[in-house]
Amino acid sequence: MLGESQDGPSPEGDHPPYPVGLRLAGRRVVVVGGGHVAQRRVPALIAAGADVLLVSPQVTPALEGLAGEITWEQRRFEPGDLDDAWYVVAATNDPHANELVSTECERRRIFCVRADDASAASAWTPAVGRHAGLTVAVLANREPRKSAGVRDEIMGALQDGTLSARATHDRTPGVVLVGGGPGDPALATVAARQALASADVVVADRLAPRELLDELPAHVELVDVAKLPRGRSATQEAINDVIVARAREGKRVVRFKGGDGFVFGRGYEEVLACQAAGVPVSVVPGITSSIAVPAAVGIPVTHRGVAHEFTVISGHLPPDHPQSLVEWGAVARMRGTVVLLMAVHNAGAIAEVLVAGGRPASTPVAVVVEGTMPEERTVLTTLGALGADIEAQSVRPPAIIVVGDVVAVARPEHYPAPEVVVPERTSHAAGDAPAGAAGGTGQD
Repeated sequence: MLGESQDGPSPEGDHPPYPVGLRLAGRRVVVVGGGHVAQRRVPALIAAGADVLLVSPQVTPALEGLAGEITWEQRRFEPGDLDDAWYVVAATNDPHANELVSTECERRRIFCVRADDASAASAWTPAVGRHAGLTVAVLANREPRKSAGVRDEIMGALQDGTLSARATHDRTPGVVLVGGGPGDPALATVAARQALASADVVVADRLAPRELLDELPAHVELVDVAKLPRGRSATQEAINDVIVARAREGKRVVRFKGGDGFVFGRGYEEVLACQAAGVPVSVVPGITSSIAVPAAVGIPVTHRGVAHEFTVISGHLPPDHPQSLVEWGAVARMRGTVVLLMAVHNAGAIAEVLVAGGRPASTPVAVVVEGTMPEERTVLTTLGALGADIEAQSVRPPAIIVVGDVVAVARPEHYPAPEVVVPERTSHAAGDAPAGAAGGTGQD
């Protein structure tokens, strides 16, 4: 924990805080107030294993949704609420109520955080971040924005490798299957970066975020298993052999893929290979390009009243291929969005089958090439013209093809407005209440 110290007492007579880590698992923590301060604090207390008692006449919808994980007393605070408490958060928007809570805590010798007046509290909440089993907590003497700013700088340095903290890395021999996201290194998850930082060997695909490989320390072995479209490639069996062999040498192997390894990435084949060889294996999911790439260019795969479903299909086989597992006739009859991966070569044939099956030839289509990368571009076309436009625009993999009216929603200047069907709502399900339907008693 980091605390900003002072050279002697401040004019108010304050002393710097004494940093300590509280182990709250199974211990009673009382939160008084049900507004946005409580909404921020309660999930972290739950994650710490605390037995949380929330006392407030009203709570935010998010807090009400935690009813099965906490105890909510729907009333004002009473001194008896502090029975068996180890720690208290006074988070109402009423200073008199917070003073009552903190005074009672002082009498009972229970540490209390006050959301309204830190100078009157016996404890302060630090800005907290976690990385690879390391907890970073920063206190800037009643300056929460300063605390959060320093915390963010430390966490950023840990995540991008500027501050390595190598002693915290899991170096257990075995295989970690890591999804690197759609290509932009900024879209790789924190867990993916942590896994790379722990590696002895990295076995990388062509579509894995390449800039991250430059951050690997010199001692890390890089095995290139790039699969080039209709070109030289490493077979899946050879990849399995490499990751198993390196792990058996006592090394920590990161199998680094683009997107998510379990979405047309053969990730589970590698899991099975490790299991068969008795090699420990774990999985770090990635952001799948099937959703992230359309989103990056402003195309939603669903939209209210336009598409109630989306289907992700591998287009690496043409529709008439005997090994194809796709019911293209059923896909053609669907109204929702179709996202095609690995389909550039077979896009024309797929479009013909969809049109023949009943999908209008005028259906909007977007082809996003090199999504999230510097060379990114989007080709707008229709289902009837897809094959010809891919050739005319010299589209080459990798590309994501989005078929459906959501493309027209995102590009209204290029297509006629799609039909929008929005049924009248007669009631609100839990969590769908309109803005302002429920209030809170806390404050930021």
